Amino acid sequence: MKRILPLVALTLLTAPLLTACGLRPVYGGGSHGAVAQGLGHVEVQDIAGKSGWLMRNALNDRLGAISNGSGPSYRLVVKLDDQISGFGLRSDAAITRERRTLRARYQLIDEATGAQVLDDSASSDAGINATSSEYATIAAEDTALERLSQIVADQIVTRLALYATRKEAGQTSASAPAAQ
Repeated sequence: MKRILPLVALTLLTAPLLTACGLRPVYGGGSHGAVAQGLGHVEVQDIAGKSGWLMRNALNDRLGAISNGSGPSYRLVVKLDDQISGFGLRSDAAITRERRTLRARYQLIDEATGAQVLDDSASSDAGINATSSEYATIAAEDTALERLSQIVADQIVTRLALYATRKEAGQTSASAPAAQ
């Protein structure tokens, strides 16, 4: 008990300092906040292939939650590069490990002006055990693709939210560093 009391006192004394640091929640204000009003409505263009279908659904799930504002309309164009490479080898030259990499190059285009306001990329990779069962390996590759689609979609939506926040603050997209 004697050790906890100083810790509680320290926490209570430093809590007011945190409010002075300038941190604000990105999604603060909900549908009336800077992100929802800045993005307004984002339409995700069709993306080719299975990975594109997964990515488009993941993006629509995330953007539907924040794009309820009355701000400008945007079009999000995404191009994917999905690669699987084997790198673990047994003595009989069979692959034992694979790496699946999903890269997305995306552009945010203002529908009113046709101007490209954001051009960036996002990527992630996952390791996969390649087993003697072809079915199990294919299932693991599909599961990795689903996970990677979710991760890359999170990166894209975070960058879009950052763009909307900076736009609200009056900064241009050229001054914003690329998010990884």
